[in-house]
Amino acid sequence: MLQRPDEKDAELDVMTEIAALYYADQVTQEELSQRFGMSRAKIGRLLKRAREEGIVEIRVRPHPGIAGEIEKEFIRRFGIDRLIVAVDHRDQNMQRQALASLVAAHLNRVLRDGMIVAVGMGRNVGAVADGILSPASPRSVTFVSAIGGSLRAGEIMNPDHICRRLAARFGGESETLYAPALVDSPAIRDILLLNDTVRQTMDRARRADIALIGVGDLSEDSNMVRMGWFTPQEVTEARLSGTIGDMMGYDFFDIQGQPSSRPLQGRIMGLTTSELRRIPNVIAIASESTKAAGILGALRTGTINTLATSLSNAHTVLSLDDATRLPRPLVVPPAADSPHPVR
Repeated sequence: MLQRPDEKDAELDVMTEIAALYYADQVTQEELSQRFGMSRAKIGRLLKRAREEGIVEIRVRPHPGIAGEIEKEFIRRFGIDRLIVAVDHRDQNMQRQALASLVAAHLNRVLRDGMIVAVGMGRNVGAVADGILSPASPRSVTFVSAIGGSLRAGEIMNPDHICRRLAARFGGESETLYAPALVDSPAIRDILLLNDTVRQTMDRARRADIALIGVGDLSEDSNMVRMGWFTPQEVTEARLSGTIGDMMGYDFFDIQGQPSSRPLQGRIMGLTTSELRRIPNVIAIASESTKAAGILGALRTGTINTLATSLSNAHTVLSLDDATRLPRPLVVPPAADSPHPVR
């Protein structure tokens, strides 16, 4: 039986009141059951619905002291501006949602009227659009697809769908890059870049104030494998050659952040690493525990300004950095009678 609008509104009002009493005033479920004449089971269901529908927003963050010390170390080592860390969850979906809500809150603080946000592809980027639980104050922002689309990516991961969801939540408008994410050859990419529609959107993405991207780990579960861009065998070959990750599905790199040439190079319709470096604030998101090496390589490219990841990933990245940092060249002092000083 369908509820009339007034009945639904009344139920939402009661649910909001119950949630406020339980979470803000510490009224127990037993007391709520007696006060509202409902069973404890129904009170529990209403509290669960309040969380699912965004009436209640629960965030668990690392202790500020711990997060602050780790952030200082990341700034010192990698020259980034900010580190956003989420507490660890065993469930990967919960981990992704927890991190996405922190990134969404960060965007809500830094977005200003007139800004352009270049938006990448992937589950972590897509989760940000769904991590805005409380309504954001509307502003005039343009969310632009920074990479083409793919049929296999679906609504969750495709940049144009993500742009639309971000625009719906923050206000502003979205702009789609009307091109496939992957083309058959660099020559076809070059031709498509000459198209007025494609060129205008790419130019707008290049002028972005903020870029929202994911970090790929080149695993059998990576987006590129799921979308059919790479076979598991090609992933294995790429790993053996030293490739450990990618940004935007475009430029591949090794653990030192150096370019690693792979078959997809030059075939992706999207912003390159060099183009991303010109954007003032590149926010890279990586929630999966398999991505620590990819995160380190991405940081070493010098592209990232804001990193968002889990607390355990942050610790692992620091340990990997200690273990894989290249030694500084040894400077041998000149002999005492040498006429040439060390430069």
